[in-house]
Amino acid sequence: MTLPTKITVIGAGSASFGENTLSAIMRSKRLKGSTLALVDRNAEALDIVHRLANRLNVEWDAGFVVTAHTHHAEALPGSQFVVNAIEVGARENLWKRDFEIPLQYGVRQPYAENGGPGGFAHAARNIGPILQIAHDMEAACPDAWFVNFTNPMIRICDAVNRHSKIKAVGLCHQIYAGYVMVGVALAKDLGIEVPEGLTGMHAAVDQHPLQHRVREQIVPLVDIRAAGLNHFTWILSITDRRSGEDLYPLFRKRFFELDPNFEPLTRDIFSAFGLFPVPGDTHLCEYLPWMSDPQTKPWEKYNIRLYDWDLMAAVREFELFRLNEMANGEATIEGLLDTDSEGALEMIENVAGAGNHYHLAANLPNAGQISNLPLGATVETPVQVNGAGIHPVHVGALPEPIAELLRREITTAQLCVDSVVEGSREKALQCLLLDPVITDIETAKKILDDYLTEYRDYLPQFWK
Repeated sequence: MTLPTKITVIGAGSASFGENTLSAIMRSKRLKGSTLALVDRNAEALDIVHRLANRLNVEWDAGFVVTAHTHHAEALPGSQFVVNAIEVGARENLWKRDFEIPLQYGVRQPYAENGGPGGFAHAARNIGPILQIAHDMEAACPDAWFVNFTNPMIRICDAVNRHSKIKAVGLCHQIYAGYVMVGVALAKDLGIEVPEGLTGMHAAVDQHPLQHRVREQIVPLVDIRAAGLNHFTWILSITDRRSGEDLYPLFRKRFFELDPNFEPLTRDIFSAFGLFPVPGDTHLCEYLPWMSDPQTKPWEKYNIRLYDWDLMAAVREFELFRLNEMANGEATIEGLLDTDSEGALEMIENVAGAGNHYHLAANLPNAGQISNLPLGATVETPVQVNGAGIHPVHVGALPEPIAELLRREITTAQLCVDSVVEGSREKALQCLLLDPVITDIETAKKILDDYLTEYRDYLPQFWK
């Protein structure tokens, strides 16, 4: 049975989208006959992905109607799903500056992407354009689902949820970091082969394929239930899919038998708080108040490695070059036969086709699914997806110390969003002062001034 629907993808020219989400959607037999509107402001990248989509359409007999647009307003009318993967500016260059600016004042962020002052700057640049899309959706396709991949996930989804009428869901594959670490710990018990050279969950080019090999082996064997905030979720249960056995006690024992250098921050947090944090050290570190002390230098103790901006920028260029070769028919498209849309396909197929799908992790407004976090805050839990929409699975209350860590991040995120929407320097400063990375008021003021000056072209609302 086919479910013709209209899917608009904004930020379609990104290499990772072209490789993963595009190919996964176009392989879908259930979506045959659908319309796929590709949107990107970068005309060259858009052209590559458009030509690749046309090739897949022919060779896979996908039956899609594919269109390309340099502005989202042309594509939105009639859309039932709007997949968002935009990123303002040259991502790696700006991320590097987000890290370097506070460094001038002695503030060394552990990662500077989703939390800390860098999380403020990163979110601030993306919130305006994304709210413009959401407000245009209110006029052109008010009932469509907004499926978000742009980071910082908590702040982007919060902006859409609280400052528009659009239904939004945020998707992220970080839950699988939890699966990989469980797989490494229970390798001998479950017969999992851990490849040599796997050192942890860092986003490094050499680690991705090794992590993936463990993921492929562990996911069919255990069910993990986790909840919290994006990149800050906690494992609530680990169950053997075959026997129904509770594997958490065995995992707890085995994890502490691993080499202490394997995800050492995660190890200490697990020990201190009693639940296992999902995302791995380099995401977890962004939300904790114990990672930025210039005297004790915890990033050295925990070996928190920065994102390799220059390398990843080069990888991104190479991936786009490879997609262009595929689009030109000069490279095989075999590798696109088993890509993963990171959840977008599952949302679209099951909402459009009245399916019934359990998804491990998605970001929705808190309607009580985590009972001791603020209502309306964007939280991440498992969800059930069907023809009536995307529904959170209720997990109850988190342990109170963990909930308190999460509440602080929720307040920080909401202040960030409101400051951008209102152009309020006062709320922006409050956001930084509540952030666990910042320990000095004057320093916070200087960082904020430098960010707003450096990014003035992206953030004109703060200069009115």
